[in-house]
Order: sequence, then structure tokens, then C-alpha cells
Amino acid sequence: MSALSPSNGLRQARRAVSGIYPSTARPAAPWEAHRAADDYGVPAFPDWRDTDWGPLVRTIEVAGCELTHVDLGEGDGPPIVFVHGLGGNWQNWLECLPRAARERRAIAVDLPGFGNSPMPEEISISFYAHILDDLLDALGIESAVVVGNSMGGFIGAELAINHPARVERLVLGSAAGISTTTRARRPTTTMFRVSGVISSAALARSRDLVARPRLRHAILSSVMRHPSRLRHDILLEIMPGANAPGFVPALDALLDYDFTDRLGRIRCPTLLIWGREDMIVPVADADEYERLIESSRKVIFDETGHVPMLERPQSFNDYLMEFVVETGPGAAGEPALRAPEVASA
Repeated sequence: MSALSPSNGLRQARRAVSGIYPSTARPAAPWEAHRAADDYGVPAFPDWRDTDWGPLVRTIEVAGCELTHVDLGEGDGPPIVFVHGLGGNWQNWLECLPRAARERRAIAVDLPGFGNSPMPEEISISFYAHILDDLLDALGIESAVVVGNSMGGFIGAELAINHPARVERLVLGSAAGISTTTRARRPTTTMFRVSGVISSAALARSRDLVARPRLRHAILSSVMRHPSRLRHDILLEIMPGANAPGFVPALDALLDYDFTDRLGRIRCPTLLIWGREDMIVPVADADEYERLIESSRKVIFDETGHVPMLERPQSFNDYLMEFVVETGPGAAGEPALRAPEVASA
């Protein structure tokens, strides 16, 4: 057997890592934060800090599950429903909710096992889509614009496949469901379990963490491109989700479930919003979603990671709300009104 050369070792290490992180993106250095656009990390308008959230937080029983959700705003068109990803909570959408609520009813939910929604008996992608369908029914919503990030996009797409009348339009932000089903299961699960332990330890010292830019970067740079550019208070709102009891079962669920052969059934207009430097769900997955969903188009943000609604909230909201109110060929499932585009940093 020949000795392992440094070049061969490097290639083998890269192949091993690609089984866990299929993205070619790697973390930015802390001193590279200046590369991001001026709007990176800048709060959206209206500012979520100006809203009294307490009276808007509600609980409702759906299919035997107590669901925590926020419900605000009103408008003539279909409501906008926001679905968080793995390790998230409804607060992941704080930067989007006030803007959406100016024109539509806006709802964001804690999925069972996350945030303040108790752990269910089982977790699967199809179960979450079923719960979301039941929630809309309980809230008197016939059809909605469904916006999902990461696992939330996976769930939103599953809802659009199984309950097409429920989804008037679909927005997938760095959605899982393509490369996540082809990852090497054991190392991926181990890596995310370790990440969960690290996140739990970080949560216990969260105020110290967000106050120290380099530590904040070390913990969060696999999720967001430039953590030091985000304000402390928004990070404190979203960090508790990483310690949720549903984290590992939901991780198992999204690694186990493959629906790529059914994505062609989605007929509603679909907007794909991705960060080019997403380390968790590679930007190539946006290309595959666009190929498989006929009435879809994509927007790619440069110098942006896995949570574009938090990293580039004003731009994310602009694209979202423009898409929501579109009329014409796109609404009928024909090619979109404008070509796919890239939002540069």
C-alpha cells in the first residue's frame, strides 16, 4: 500500500467533508465582514423592536398539539405564513413580520418540539406539513403564501405537494430537501449533535457570546456569513431555538425524507431566495429546485449565508412583498414576470 501523500490526504478530507457539508462555501474570516453589502445586518423597516409582541403571541390546539404562534396584521389577499427551520422558532421571522403585516395577515409558528410548542409523539416532514395544514384550517385560512427557511422550506414544499389548494404562493429560503437527503447520515448526525451541545453551552452564556464579536463569529459563522454585523438583540431572540428538544428528531426526519421525485407536482408560483455562501444548504440546491418546479425563479444574495431573512432583511422583504402582490402570468403558473436575478453584495 502506498503512503498517503499530503495532496491525496487533502482530497480525501475534502470528500469526507462534502458528505456532511455539500456546499463549497467556507466560513468568512471575522475581518472580512466589510465585504458584505451596506444592508447586511441592518434592521428592516418597520423595526420589530417597535412592536409589542406580548399580546400577539397565542396558543392553539391542533391535532392534539399545542402550537405557539404570532398572528398580526390584515389585508385583502391571502395571509403570509412563516415556517422556521431546524433549531429555529417564530422569532426567526422578527425582521419580516412587521413588514408583511402592513399589507397582509402575517403568522409565524413554533413547530412542535421547538420554541414554546411542546414536543409531539413523533416528528417527520409529512407530520409537520399535516400540522401546518390543520393550523391553517383552525385559523380559518383557505389559502396562504407559505414562506419557509431551511427545514421550514422543506415543510412548505411538502405542503404544496400534498395540499396544493392551501398554498397560493411558495417562498423557499435556503430550503432543505435536495442535498440533505444525500448526505452521509452518521457523520452528519454526529456533527449536528455536537453542534447542539455547543449551542446549548453557548446559550447558557448567550449574553457573553453576543457581546464578544470573535466568539460570536466562531459559534455562528456556519449559519450566517458575518455574525458580527447582526445586532445583539436579534441574536438573543433566535439562539434559544438551538436547544430545542425537537432538534435531533427533526434532523433525523429531514435526512430520512426524499421528495425530489414529487417536486414537479408543485404548480404555484415559487420564489427561491438563497445566500451564495450558504454552508448548510448549498446554492446549487436553488438551481435544482428551480429545475424541478416549473413556475419558479431564484434570487441569490452574495456574501450571505443560510438565513437571508436575518442577514439581508430589507432586501429579503422587498423581494417577498413584491412577489406576494404580483399578478399576471406568474400567478397562473407560467414563466415569471421577470428573469431570475442575482442580488450582489
